[in-house]
Amino acid sequence: MEVSETQMMVGLVLAIVVLIFLVVKTKVHVFLALIIAASITGLVGGMAPPDVVNAITEGFGSTLGSIAIVIGFGVMMGRILEVSGAAERLAYTIVKVLGKRKEEWAMAITGYIVAIPIFVDSAFIILSPLAKALSKKTGKSIVALAVALAGGAVVIHSAVPPTPGPLGVAGIFDIDIGWMIISGMLFAIPIVIAMVIYAKWLGKRIYQVPSEDGMDWIRPEKQLDVEQWLEEKEQKELPSLLRSCLPIVVPIVLIFMNTTLNAMEASGPFVDYMTFFGSPVIAVGIAVLLAIYGLFGHIQRSEALERMEEGIKQAGIVLLVTGAGGALGFVLRQTGVGEHIGEIVVNTGIPAIMLPFVIATLVRFIQGSGTVAMITAASISAPILADMDVNMVLAGQAAALGSLFFSYFNDSLFWVVNRTIGIKQAKEQILVWSVPTTIAWFISLIMLLIANMFV
Repeated sequence: MEVSETQMMVGLVLAIVVLIFLVVKTKVHVFLALIIAASITGLVGGMAPPDVVNAITEGFGSTLGSIAIVIGFGVMMGRILEVSGAAERLAYTIVKVLGKRKEEWAMAITGYIVAIPIFVDSAFIILSPLAKALSKKTGKSIVALAVALAGGAVVIHSAVPPTPGPLGVAGIFDIDIGWMIISGMLFAIPIVIAMVIYAKWLGKRIYQVPSEDGMDWIRPEKQLDVEQWLEEKEQKELPSLLRSCLPIVVPIVLIFMNTTLNAMEASGPFVDYMTFFGSPVIAVGIAVLLAIYGLFGHIQRSEALERMEEGIKQAGIVLLVTGAGGALGFVLRQTGVGEHIGEIVVNTGIPAIMLPFVIATLVRFIQGSGTVAMITAASISAPILADMDVNMVLAGQAAALGSLFFSYFNDSLFWVVNRTIGIKQAKEQILVWSVPTTIAWFISLIMLLIANMFV
C-alpha cells in the first residue's frame, strides 16, 4: 500500500503533540510516552502494525546495542571513582591547576579533546563522574559542569572526523579529511565558548549538587566554600593522581588508537587486536578492571560488589529511556517522512551553502539522530552542489553543524545528559540540553554565513 506524503506528515505531527502532552501534562513516564509516540508515528504514518512493532524493537535494540554495555561499565567505574576518592583527587587537581571559577572551562576543554576519537555518548558517560565529583566537592552546579562537558563533546563529535557522521559527510562531498578535521576544530571553538557561557548562567538558575552519599541530588540555598574545600583536601589522604587517572585515560587511548587505525584503513593481526581492545565495550571494561584493582585494593570483596551494583541500579532508567528515544527515531526513519522533508527544502531555492544546513536541521528535528541528519543532508545536497560554485569544505560543515539543532525527546543524548545529572522536569530538561544545542546551531549558522563571504 502506497502511503501519501500528507499521511506521513499527519502521523509525525500527531506523535509530537501526543509526546509533548504526555511528558509535560500527565503522570505517564517518559519511557512509556516515547513508545506511545513511536506507535502513533508508525500506525498513522502508514506502516503495517506488525512493522511498527518490529521497528520499535529494532530501534530500541540497535540503540542500546551500541551503548548499553558502555553505560553499564561506565556507571560501575564511576561509582568506584566516587567511593575510592579517585574522582575527588581528579577534581582537586583540576581546581588547583586552573584555579577557582574555571571548572566549566576545564570540563568543556576535556569534552572537546576526548570526543575527537570517541562517540559523544561514551565520552560523556566516561567523564561524567569527574563532573559529579567537581560539583560535590567545589559546590559548582552539576548542571553547569555537565552542560559544559557535553557541549564541548557534542560539537567536536558533530564536526570533526573520525566520528562516523562527519567522516561520512567528508566522503559524500569528496572532501579531504584533513581539511574536514581542521575546519571542524576551528568552527567548534566559538561554538563551545558560547555553550560554556550559557552553562555558567544556567548553573545559577538550576543550582543542583550531589547529596553527601552521592546517590541523589539536592538543591541547597547557597554554594559551598571552594577555598575551604581546597584546604580540606590538602589534609585528606586520597589515591595518587596516576591511579586515579588510569581508568579514564586508558580507555580513551585505546579507543583513539582503534579509530586512527581504522581511518588509515590499516590491516593485519596487530590491527585486529587493536580493534578488539579499542572497541568502547572492551576499552571501558578494561577501565573497570583498572579501577577495581587500582582503587579498591583495600576494600573487601562484598563491599566492592555492593558499590558497583549501586551504580548499575542508577543506570537502569537511563538505559530504558535512551532505548525508547532510539525506537522513536527509528520508526520516524522507517516512515520516510525525513526524506520527504529534505526534498521539500531542495525545491525552495535557498542559497546553495545553506541547503545542507537546512536539510540537516529539519531532518535532525524530525528523527533525532545527528549522524542520520548530516548524512541525509549530504546525500541529498551533494549532487546538487556539485555543479555550483560552492566551497565543499563549508558545505560539509554546514551538513555537520546543522545537525546540532534543538536536541529533544527523540535524541538519545538528550536523555543521557539529563538523566545522568538527575534532571526530571521537562521544562528543565529543555533548558539543560535543547537550548544549548540550539545556541550551538545558531552560532554555527552565523559562522558559516561569514565564512562563505570570504572563500
